[in-house]
Amino acid sequence: MTPAVFLDRDGTLIEEKKYLHRPEQVAYFPGVIHALKRLAESGFALFMVTNQSGVGRGYFSMGDVDAVHARISADLAREGVRFAEIYVAPEAPDQPSRGRKPSPQFLLDAQARHRIALDQSYMVGDKLIDLECGWNAGVRESILVRTGYGHEVASSAGERLRNTRIVTDLPEAVEHIMRGRKPCAISCNPVPKPRFPG
Repeated sequence: MTPAVFLDRDGTLIEEKKYLHRPEQVAYFPGVIHALKRLAESGFALFMVTNQSGVGRGYFSMGDVDAVHARISADLAREGVRFAEIYVAPEAPDQPSRGRKPSPQFLLDAQARHRIALDQSYMVGDKLIDLECGWNAGVRESILVRTGYGHEVASSAGERLRNTRIVTDLPEAVEHIMRGRKPCAISCNPVPKPRFPG
């Protein structure tokens, strides 16, 4: 079983721009690509989980979403980083949806398809629905970043964020995740037993 980090897109990886749908609109927050590389090199599978209600509202198409994700994937590939899968919920809030956050369905799909250990995994996002998605799936921890809408959420969510890790941005979230890794999480050498004469 593999640990994973599930990541929101807008406001977490890239700057929040209302109904972003063109590749040239993509602007990463500082340190994001390096932070993702740290996670990948440490053995975490990476997943993007994003609600894109602009499709359901008729503002843009799934083809536009795919073009944005192709740009992001190409940028990451140049640094040797890839998402195991990108999950998109294109429905508007008032439309039936299997995977729209805070539904945990996409995380459960990843668990089944990619043998993900959810209890060793993390969800990172800038909205309450991102955190709830992780909580609903049973991840080890949901982390709120203060980028995007995160600063507003941190100020207004009150008791719902009790015991929730709140960080400045994704690089700080990754620093927290790395500190929380158990020694020998992937493999370790047994400590030899002392040998006594006789």
